[in-house]
Amino acid sequence: MPHTLSDLLSERYGKNLAHLDFELNSTLETLLSHKSIRHYLDKPLPDGALELMIAAAQSAASSSNLQLWSVVAITNAERKQRLSELANNQSQITQAPLFLVWLADVSRLEKIMIKDNLDTQGLHQLDLFLIAIIDAALAAQNAVIAAEAQGYGTVYIGALRNNVARVSAELQLPNGVFPVFGLCVGYPNPEKKIGVKPRLSQESVLHKEVYQPNELAIDAYNDVMTTFYQQQKMNVEGTWAKHCSDRIQARATHSELQIFLENKFCKK
Repeated sequence: MPHTLSDLLSERYGKNLAHLDFELNSTLETLLSHKSIRHYLDKPLPDGALELMIAAAQSAASSSNLQLWSVVAITNAERKQRLSELANNQSQITQAPLFLVWLADVSRLEKIMIKDNLDTQGLHQLDLFLIAIIDAALAAQNAVIAAEAQGYGTVYIGALRNNVARVSAELQLPNGVFPVFGLCVGYPNPEKKIGVKPRLSQESVLHKEVYQPNELAIDAYNDVMTTFYQQQKMNVEGTWAKHCSDRIQARATHSELQIFLENKFCKK
């Protein structure tokens, strides 16, 4: 286990960032040690764990304090199984004791505004949809940090959007509520050794003053990820760029999402 900031940064980037000479604290350690956990112990979370995560989630920033998000907490085994089937049969959904579905939600605000005879024009426009998505993502990431600080493992499940209408029906979501992603939470199985996945170098994502792409840095990352795939014995063919292309092409065939948004969320 890494014990210094330098160790954690080396794992995250595949190289040493010696110039970042800061004192390691528990918050930085939690953030920099993040791993996606896909194997869980058959062990429930303690009472209050969910509520602590939600308190952390509600402490995240919210655009104009609109708070356009909600979350459905699922522990029922049968419902988790059905959601797993709708998300490409990802077994971690059924393994994890807690599965959270994070929602962009303008329905709550709309009901309050109608009750108070206020103008709801604009609630279903693209701008509000983006705000709701961002609010949900910020809240979920706060919850992840709180969970991992307590020793739980997490992994996001974006594949719920592949069957957005059926997921919405399963969770009885009204118009104006959109399932953004799922989140598994539980105790990691210590028998499954998971490495820290390297990220793009800072030269690839950090632009100072103006946008300045760095193709050499991205080429180098392709090599880093090829090595990581081999070390982790992951079934990934080709480079990171090829992996990204395959995933994007697989999503390109899904037209249901646009239809759902037009009919249930972003009204014309």
